[in-house]
Amino acid sequence: MDAITRIERTLSASIDRVDTADAPPLLAAAMRHAVFPRGARIRPRLCLAVAAACGDDQPGASDAAAAAIELMHCASLIHDDLPCFDNADTRRGRPSVHRAFNEPLAVLAGDALIVLSFQAIAWGATDAPARLPALLLIMAGATGLPSGIAAGQAWECEPSVDLARYQRAKTGALFAAATALGAAAAGAEPQPWRELGERLGEAYQVADDIADVLSGEADLGKPIGQDLALGRPNAALTMGVDGALRHLEALAEAAADSIPPCPGASALKALTLSEARRLLPKDLSQRAA
Repeated sequence: MDAITRIERTLSASIDRVDTADAPPLLAAAMRHAVFPRGARIRPRLCLAVAAACGDDQPGASDAAAAAIELMHCASLIHDDLPCFDNADTRRGRPSVHRAFNEPLAVLAGDALIVLSFQAIAWGATDAPARLPALLLIMAGATGLPSGIAAGQAWECEPSVDLARYQRAKTGALFAAATALGAAAAGAEPQPWRELGERLGEAYQVADDIADVLSGEADLGKPIGQDLALGRPNAALTMGVDGALRHLEALAEAAADSIPPCPGASALKALTLSEARRLLPKDLSQRAA
């Protein structure tokens, strides 16, 4: 079964388990709106790629880890789009959750998806209970303080912030968790895999910064020019587009070089480099090649 099928199946099953007759229908609908139809699923695909490179001897655990990281990502997007932060009207080419439903339901849907990410791990790791503590701790570390996604959002509220520190928490936390979760789900030591995720997370943020400056809203499926309008850190504004492109390429190479020895290292390195370049707007991808 291919990675996307595994991810979509587990995401659907996770939401189905909580969308029962006793659940508030609008809250469940808001959660589904945030998760489906799918985006690129970059983080869960990375999680499964690392699990595969490490042997993937417990696919139920790796599927659950991949779904959990995507549920957490979708929760972060809901909160990121709220009027108190980006006040974004669109996400993935359609109304953001607070626009499609309302602001209170958006806050609650984000909260419920955060909880569901932990439930998904617990449900999926039943055949590998010894791996459950590591999976839960990795997920928790990517969510709260000192450097999870909550911290990343909070840095936007500070009067000044170091760009690298902001990016590590805002974006890198879930990428590092994705690689660590994939390793832990497959029974490998997760710590050596964190650098791969951290580098890819920073590369993704740099690519997103470039797109925020150069792309059209139709291309991204969300508002553009947000960083300049809101005074947020942006690598393309700080370094210039060419400087940001060079930085992204260096990050992609560093990510590929950081892959620990494993049976699938060669294939994973090729995937890492190709995915980093694929993040760029189409007219810039050749300049970074």
